[in-house]
Amino acid sequence: MNALQSVKTHLRPGKVYRRSDLTKWSNAVDRHLNQLQKDEVLLKVASGMYLCPKRTVFGKVPAKDDKLIERFLRDSRFLLAPPNAYNALGVGTTQLYNETVVYNHKRHGRFKLGNRYFRFAMKHHFPVKLSKEFLLVDLVDNLQRLMEDREKVLRLVAKKAHTLDPKALLRAVRDYGGVKARKFFGGILNDKKAAYVP
Repeated sequence: MNALQSVKTHLRPGKVYRRSDLTKWSNAVDRHLNQLQKDEVLLKVASGMYLCPKRTVFGKVPAKDDKLIERFLRDSRFLLAPPNAYNALGVGTTQLYNETVVYNHKRHGRFKLGNRYFRFAMKHHFPVKLSKEFLLVDLVDNLQRLMEDREKVLRLVAKKAHTLDPKALLRAVRDYGGVKARKFFGGILNDKKAAYVP
């Protein structure tokens, strides 16, 4: 078995690798990386990051978002929040976006990983998984980024807030809300009968 074949035995389909991962198995990393990409054993998904693709009858399977993000951040503490998730709340958001927000503790900015764009936003606190309460709070804090009728959305958000568990919504505002969300939901949560007028 030659050196390149030896490296191949360590690679697992569906897994994302950093260049530094291959140094454990190769004494000529750059040369082996070039050959592995040429043979399509590895696909470059970002600077210094490579996917060993799974193959099906339909072709190569792209990396799963969570695996891609975990290797990019070198951290499993993050939350994927696609803006399209707002549409499921029923508050008037209808636009489709091709950018997923990644709340995390390490990186900030817009990055292309694979063939997709991710907007990394550093946030001190975020839940382990998405909830309606978190999404509603997050929507108010990020409404200026969205191409929506803001006044209409805020009116519908106020109505939606009355249908959610007030304690869960209060916790989401307290734990994850920014200035805008705290101000907006403050009146709603203090007086359930109050109507928001933008």
